[in-house]
Amino acid sequence: MIPILRAVETPEFFDVESSEPTRPERSGYPRPAVTGIWAAGERITWVSGLVLALSSFMGWYAGSGVGVKLAVIGWHSGVLGKLVFFLGLAVLALVTLRESGYELPPTVPESLLVIGLGALALIFVLIRLISIPDEVLPADGRGIGIWIALLAAVGVLLGGVLRAAEEL
Repeated sequence: MIPILRAVETPEFFDVESSEPTRPERSGYPRPAVTGIWAAGERITWVSGLVLALSSFMGWYAGSGVGVKLAVIGWHSGVLGKLVFFLGLAVLALVTLRESGYELPPTVPESLLVIGLGALALIFVLIRLISIPDEVLPADGRGIGIWIALLAAVGVLLGGVLRAAEEL
């Protein structure tokens, strides 16, 4: 038997003919969709942010004067009532930016920013819950709006924590 010789081509390391590099194809399995309570983080965040912003226009304090019943909305309770409104708007802006495709830089995790905004809103609402400002007297009781603001601030904080758990 006579051995047959075959010509073998060696690959060229520098292929001059190819024009542009191509993107590698994604291999592997797609990331499974997050379900259950962990998927609710974004929804809880934007609903709580909306309620937090709107709670500044609800009655935070109630009381009665001389023959008159009085209610004071959060916006008129001082600077903290206005800051609670703007914190709620900031949470809504973050969610809107994310939904429109804008992503924050990787060094600033969005969930951490939401947690910070929620904690700040919670502190402001707790200050107003504990200390009634003097300019709203004789409204010496708490109205339903401040309790809604408290629940919304806790909701923003919880939504941020759930979103942080999604990212892990």
